[in-house]
Amino acid sequence: FPELKKQNITTVIHLGDIVDRRKMISYVTLNRFRNVFVNRCVTEGIDLHVIVGNHDIPYRNNNDINAMGELFGSYTERGCVSFYPNPTDICVDDLKITIMPWIHDMNYEDCMEHIRNTKSNVLFGHLSLNGFVMHKGMIQQGGMDIKPFQKFELVCSGHFHHKSNKDNIHYLGNPFELTWNDYDDSRGFHLFDTKTLELEFVQNPYRMFHKIFYDDTDKTMDEVIKKDFTAYENTYVKVIVQNKTNPYWFDLMLDKLYKCNPANVSIVDDNKKLSEMNDADIINEAEDTLTIMRNYVGNSNLNVNTTQLNTLLSSLYSESQSLDIE
Repeated sequence: FPELKKQNITTVIHLGDIVDRRKMISYVTLNRFRNVFVNRCVTEGIDLHVIVGNHDIPYRNNNDINAMGELFGSYTERGCVSFYPNPTDICVDDLKITIMPWIHDMNYEDCMEHIRNTKSNVLFGHLSLNGFVMHKGMIQQGGMDIKPFQKFELVCSGHFHHKSNKDNIHYLGNPFELTWNDYDDSRGFHLFDTKTLELEFVQNPYRMFHKIFYDDTDKTMDEVIKKDFTAYENTYVKVIVQNKTNPYWFDLMLDKLYKCNPANVSIVDDNKKLSEMNDADIINEAEDTLTIMRNYVGNSNLNVNTTQLNTLLSSLYSESQSLDIE
């Protein structure tokens, strides 16, 4: 919001997955969502447009019931918020933009027909395109062909967490970290110039996930505990113990860390003999779930297409994050 005010921007287009869990939302989350985001858009005169993404719908092949329709209610009736469960063309600063929601079996033909017939040369959507990076190090295999989208001068999409681009197609990535899979991967939002069609990336200075590599070899106590942990307040921290020769110093360091009120601290300790591992192995011990799975597949002598297997594992893992276990 400060950047919008600074740049005198009054139109925001959200590229889908405005919520994370497909089938429910807590009262606390709903309250924050309304007060911190939607109400502020209204009070500051922001014309908000939201595309329906796959996490916004409870049914895989039906966009009719979606988070925006259920949550925005009177905002839509008052003209403060627009959302798009179906392909639509809108106009922003006299620029015609095609809006493309999540494409599935039930709406595929309508979406493709709209793409073929539209006269706009810019498309904003929530797409799953073949060959693009989903998470850092994981490429989508088996997604939609990019050919129908090559008719546009510019395509911007949500869906994949990682920011990347290839020719005219840009995946803008998440505005912030959601899981450990997003660790150490740039996050932010983009300013779009409707006249030049240029995108300017504005990086998010805040991080949710941090790793601390602990090694007290050849160090004094002051050197071990001098680190400033204030930036770790309300964040998730992994402490990876490479060498711990003085347990008391380690406890002092942890005590200083905990006093900064991180949301969660997990420790990868030397009970796995990390001191005998090389640097790559140590880092692997502290990696996220997807990376661990990819490393397992890569180191296994499996008589399968490892790329397809990695894609399947990634898809299953992503789906498991949105399941509601009873």
